[in-house]
Amino acid sequence: MEFTKEIYDYIEQLCKSVKAAESSIANSSLPQRNNVLARIAQKILDNKEAILEANAIDVANAEENGVIPTMIDRLTLNESRIKGISDALLELVGLKDVLGGGDVWTRPNGIEIKRVKVPLGVVAIIFEARPNVTVDAAALCIKTGNAVVLRGGKEAIYTNRVFVALMKEAMKEEGICPEALALVDNTSREGVSVLMGMRQYIDVLIPRGGKGLIRNVVENAAMPVIETGAGNCHLYVDSAADIDMAVKVASNAKNQRPSVCNAIETLLVHSAVAEEFLPKFAEVSKQFDLEIRGCEKTRKILEGAKEATEEDYETEYDDYIIAVKVVDGVEEAVAHINKYNTKHSEGIITNDITNAEYFKKTVDAAAVYVNASTRFTDGNEFGFGAEIGISTQKLHARGPMGLEALTTVKYLISGNGQIR
Repeated sequence: MEFTKEIYDYIEQLCKSVKAAESSIANSSLPQRNNVLARIAQKILDNKEAILEANAIDVANAEENGVIPTMIDRLTLNESRIKGISDALLELVGLKDVLGGGDVWTRPNGIEIKRVKVPLGVVAIIFEARPNVTVDAAALCIKTGNAVVLRGGKEAIYTNRVFVALMKEAMKEEGICPEALALVDNTSREGVSVLMGMRQYIDVLIPRGGKGLIRNVVENAAMPVIETGAGNCHLYVDSAADIDMAVKVASNAKNQRPSVCNAIETLLVHSAVAEEFLPKFAEVSKQFDLEIRGCEKTRKILEGAKEATEEDYETEYDDYIIAVKVVDGVEEAVAHINKYNTKHSEGIITNDITNAEYFKKTVDAAAVYVNASTRFTDGNEFGFGAEIGISTQKLHARGPMGLEALTTVKYLISGNGQIR
């Protein structure tokens, strides 16, 4: 792909500056990095009016451009959400340091080997219209001594500019080079393509967003990628389910916040309980105006359900739409899940221990739930602090990625003249 010289030069210089500042943050002390996070938390509260003003511009632009309501919800900040971002930073301050430490062993020849945790280096994150990710991602990188390049979506550019300016101020005040944090101000697709080619400056690239964004990065990035995010998640209601529990969990997993990646997109229901469960679930979901698309058996039970197609079972809606299929057992449910899922989060509601164990063992996903909502797949909910993303791959990191996922190892070897 051909790039305009202006965009290429801008992004190359930005990445080069971040790489040059990498040692400043990598060699900073834990108290310095924690103080930066605490300062950011306070600055966010002190500047909430500026943040809300910038966010209002982003929201207005998104609405004008026809962005769907559930995505507008992801984009929108209010005082409560701003306080939540600040609180998450303070929780991160309280988490233990994951750098250093390590195992030590001595070989028969007297050489001592120590394995320690070190930062990844320069982490680039490409994400869509979720301004809280701007702070979460940068904060995790700061805590782990990583330099970071942020490329958010155009929908949140005004909000992101305010957040990044505040974070760079805090870094400078604590003696860490603020160039170790950068926001790509160019939100064009061309800019993404240029960034994906900056292997000489970026050590790892993490995409957070929809299936199209993630596929583009995985297939075209020149540097290592941690695949995250896309969530075609399922909940299976077994024949041995507590129906009231199943209704409560299913409604939470779908309706509480459908635009996020850990919300379910498909309900699988055992034929023995479908006639009892589905009308109750549909009734609870009326208040959310949930659109149900079902198989033939589902439509016989729910008169208002639309016909579900093959595409529906493959789709991450991020909206008040759900696909439903009636199945004849846990084996059929698992086969469906493993065919269509994105290896994110999957759940079963059952009081049958054998079925629960079979589900846990055979479902291929980063997070597998028994009698709980998939909405808990989250760094904060897992006790990791803010998360960099939810990895759906199997190498390096899987599931909610907290501090540990932003480190690698270094081997330190000490001898007294040994030769081989």
